[in-house]
Amino acid sequence: MLYEIIKSFHLISVISWMVGLLYLPRLFVYHNDTKNLSEMDETFLVMEYKLLSYIMTPALIITHLLGLVLLYDNTYFLSENYFLIKLFFVFCLTLFHYYLYILYKDFKKGYRIRKTKFYRIINEVPTLLMIFIILLIIVKPNFHII
Repeated sequence: MLYEIIKSFHLISVISWMVGLLYLPRLFVYHNDTKNLSEMDETFLVMEYKLLSYIMTPALIITHLLGLVLLYDNTYFLSENYFLIKLFFVFCLTLFHYYLYILYKDFKKGYRIRKTKFYRIINEVPTLLMIFIILLIIVKPNFHII
């Protein structure tokens, strides 16, 4: 029963993290169209900071910690190619999280280097990775990597 509870909280933290990964780039789309130091600019900075600091980063940490606990109980997953590919995609999501933090810092400095279309495009990255991860976990394809 403890395993199922840990797995449940892992899934809850994954969902919380994904919500942030999906929402923050969308905030950047609208933030990019505001004037630096305007009231709207300040509002977006507060929203982005709170999303990153109070939801996304704690959810990322809990996701990783509980994932490690679950993996400790099931080390045989490390011999499954689909699981290793899934771990790679989770690593990509983690890198994307840190990249979003860098973009937030740019907004905080007042930079408007990229076009709004850039933020619209990167908004799709976590969606695609999430789809691949879910398919790998549910279908468990039998990959033969040479």
